[in-house]
Amino acid sequence: MKTMPHAARAAVPVIAIHGGAGTLLRSHISPAQERAYHAALQDVLRAGQAVLAGGGTALDAVCVAVQALEDCPLFNAGHGAVFTADATHELDAAVMDGATLAAGAVAGVARVRNPVLAAREVLRDGRHVLMTGAGAERLAQSAGLAMVQPGYFSTEARLAQLRAAQGGGAGAVLDHDGAAALAARAQEGPLDEGRKMGTVGAVALDAQGHLAAATSTGGMTNKRPGRVGDSPLIGAGTYADDRTAAVSCTGHGESFIRVAAAHDVCARMAYGGQALQEASDAVVHQALAAIGGTGGLIAVDRLGNVCLPFNTEGMYRGLARVGQAPESFIYR
Repeated sequence: MKTMPHAARAAVPVIAIHGGAGTLLRSHISPAQERAYHAALQDVLRAGQAVLAGGGTALDAVCVAVQALEDCPLFNAGHGAVFTADATHELDAAVMDGATLAAGAVAGVARVRNPVLAAREVLRDGRHVLMTGAGAERLAQSAGLAMVQPGYFSTEARLAQLRAAQGGGAGAVLDHDGAAALAARAQEGPLDEGRKMGTVGAVALDAQGHLAAATSTGGMTNKRPGRVGDSPLIGAGTYADDRTAAVSCTGHGESFIRVAAAHDVCARMAYGGQALQEASDAVVHQALAAIGGTGGLIAVDRLGNVCLPFNTEGMYRGLARVGQAPESFIYR
């Protein structure tokens, strides 16, 4: 596919990341936990920033960042992913290149160490956009990606979270941190389920003015096996177009699917003439809110503007411009 035209400008490369919206209530997060999240976010930002500083592409940067988030058990993606109702793991991921509109995604994988790399392999292969289950795993294995036993993704915190959800009859839980439900149950009763959700993602603008987005998730605690959320669906949880913006979402996946959230940000810019901030806020605070959808998104436009809106207690997030110190945030 031909590279799409974009405005020529001296863009300062930038990467933004999220580790899920919702978060622990302030009263339930210890100073040590808060430091751990900030340290993890800063490490990931520096890794992505280094790619951009070295002249790497936006697609390279977002994949490096999301791979690092998948390897960190603090987040619901890769190692540390949540459990299904059958006490298994089903992981989803997507990547999109704003320069060409090429995209790749995988859903329901359980043996690929880094689902984001499998999604990138689908993009590179070029024959399909979304692959699921065993077929996606075979493609990943044939490409030489690291494969693992399903138990690799498990942690004691996530297993305890599954038991809490099943014991409380909560159904599928939009979870970010397994400790959130347990802490709330112990102190003040169950935490509002809409406050706990997890997904990781990254968006970037490189020195050539190209955009890219990547998203990865373990889904919902106690979800029905076979459930697929917004993360691997191009236009719902992930989208990038050099003419407008790159977007990665986190939250109640069914709601993001229903409003085509990631693409809606870009459409509002392309067809409605809205700026990134206006478009992002409209999707999060109006379109999603109108159907009771909770969560947030990260977005960067072709001019290097970054927006990180959310309608929950908080969102693990941060950004790093080349030549500047990374910034990370949890609450407002």
